[in-house]
Amino acid sequence: MGQDIHSTGMSVEEQNRQMSEGYWNFWNSDVQSAIDRDIEANRKADAFFKPAGLPPGADVKVEQIKSEFIFGAHIFNFDQLGTDERNRRYKELYGSLFNSATIAFYWKQFEMEEGKPRFRAEYRDTADFWNHCSDPKHQPHWRRPATDPVVKFCLDKGIRLHGHTLVWGNNTWQIPDWLMAKMPLECLKDARLDRNPKNGQYLADATAFGLASLTAEEFADRYPEFVTEINTRMAKRILEIALRYGNQVDSWDVVNESAGDFGKGNMIPGSRFCKSWYGPMPGDYTYRGFKIAESVFPAKARLNINDYNMSDDYLNQVRDLSARGCKIDIMGAQMHLFNPQTCLDIAAGVSDVESPARVREKFARLEKAGLPIHLSEITITAPNNDERGQAIQAVIARNLYRLWFSLKPMMGITWWNVVDDCGAPGEPSVSGLFSRNMEPKPAYFALNDLINNQWRTRSCVKAGKDGSGEFRGFRGTYRLTWQDASGVEQSTEVILH
Repeated sequence: MGQDIHSTGMSVEEQNRQMSEGYWNFWNSDVQSAIDRDIEANRKADAFFKPAGLPPGADVKVEQIKSEFIFGAHIFNFDQLGTDERNRRYKELYGSLFNSATIAFYWKQFEMEEGKPRFRAEYRDTADFWNHCSDPKHQPHWRRPATDPVVKFCLDKGIRLHGHTLVWGNNTWQIPDWLMAKMPLECLKDARLDRNPKNGQYLADATAFGLASLTAEEFADRYPEFVTEINTRMAKRILEIALRYGNQVDSWDVVNESAGDFGKGNMIPGSRFCKSWYGPMPGDYTYRGFKIAESVFPAKARLNINDYNMSDDYLNQVRDLSARGCKIDIMGAQMHLFNPQTCLDIAAGVSDVESPARVREKFARLEKAGLPIHLSEITITAPNNDERGQAIQAVIARNLYRLWFSLKPMMGITWWNVVDDCGAPGEPSVSGLFSRNMEPKPAYFALNDLINNQWRTRSCVKAGKDGSGEFRGFRGTYRLTWQDASGVEQSTEVILH
């Protein structure tokens, strides 16, 4: 963001002093040295180059222009920040701090009207609409921009795109109200809809809609029309999205937060219907979702499973799906420090939540699945959002990013809410990297220093007698520049995997 970004006024040393001795006992010098060694071993590689026309002994400028590692954020607030200047600053983050954007495909807001997916922007999706919206958070499509403009923006800037999410049981955020309304009338009556809606949304859970007294198969036998409907609609939705964006979006959260159903035994192979703890879902919906996605997305699209549950249930679910022939390319994980008190306890050293040992333990468990891991959603709150609270957020973020970056299976980290007071209900209003007015907080500077300074290789090497050279750097794309024998500048790009 160049000249728009100003200094925090608080040095890293001053920020560090906001943390207790107990905190630094967890994050001591031995831990920091181990992290440095793992970063060197797991994120760097040796490169050998011998481009045509490189004179022996020439000085070669080595400049990393892209990182292989994913440094992402969701892009849910695209054109929604209330002024053109805020929107401009927000967009500038993609390509400067973030090389990946998570785009919203939540079914409830993506297809608010049956048969009308929100691909193309209408006036309600424009910056002008949001700039004149007095109460944006109570609009039904808040944080859910139409997808065509976001995809085009990212493709034009060379930003990697990640789609979130195709299949999810959560009725509050995912299953459309019009689909819930197709439930049999007696089930709707049992649900007491006069008491059920919240902010105009049906709240389905395992005890609503007449599900409590029936097994999954009994429900399927009694209500075959609805069971067919919910299965067909899920497949149709995945197909429509794949046809439009299959060649444009790099990766997809095919299924979100389903390990709870697996652990409860709700995922029954071959079943027609699932009594998810969320509510009604297609039978064996995780398996079906992956098999449908595999059949309609191009082979190059990377298919993810994603969950906040990092227990053995999640590991065993991934193993089960893989054994049943599902194409799972990436395992997603989440980390949300929503509670400000949790961050204060971490700073005080009285909690080992997200301590180095706990973090390593969790990811060692997931690593057993043998898949790359994308830490796809992270939240770190700034307690009270005062100077000390913002410093605590920055220190926690800096150390956790360093640790996550050092882990061998890790392929990316995605910050969830970039701007304060722009999260979903129940999420903290002060967990952004920027204020609501798009002023940078210390956590922004902490991450920018890591991503664009410490973890970006820049050097100069001398070519050998045979016109070759070598260097060691962070994995990614590099531009090599030198002068040929006639003094004309030449350059080439190399990729270091």
